[in-house]
Amino acid sequence: MMRRSINYYSELSADYSRPGLVSKEFADGLMKSAQSWIDMKEDSLPSINADYSQEDIERENREWWPSHCEALRRGRADLLGAEYFKDLVYFCQDGPFKGLTEQGNREKHWWALISQPGVTMCWPIVMFWSEFVHFEWLCLDDVSGECIAKGTVCWVRRGHRGGCYFKSEQLTFFRDVFASPELLDS
Repeated sequence: MMRRSINYYSELSADYSRPGLVSKEFADGLMKSAQSWIDMKEDSLPSINADYSQEDIERENREWWPSHCEALRRGRADLLGAEYFKDLVYFCQDGPFKGLTEQGNREKHWWALISQPGVTMCWPIVMFWSEFVHFEWLCLDDVSGECIAKGTVCWVRRGHRGGCYFKSEQLTFFRDVFASPELLDS
């Protein structure tokens, strides 16, 4: 028997699988929540134990996910960078990167390209297990429907208290690899 398609957002507060599914008012609230969750991050990676279980972490990751999507759609590099734990390890085709500065120049270009005017980023697949968040994303040109970039990512995120401490990503850009100065300055 053929397996039916899954709505990966059925138990989340907002659906970022396609453009136009989240109201501006709700999205604005997500940005406020994003900052409050970032403010909960601790200096040391919290232990997983009876007081902070895998279930607690997964619940927080599910709560956080829509705010991450909205921050990317808005090009909020301040929030996106603050989602990382201070000792981030980031594997990608240009990496590995360690800490919070090595990947900064690359991500600056990537974030500018995927959140540029006239492009909408979507995440058709997102899955959660404990501290693992796996997702696939694509950026669609709002006029032509062309996919300008896509990727597959795995975050290891210790909930609100730890943030993302490991990220593995495969990115493919179809139109541009470096952002224009106009996009970087906006």
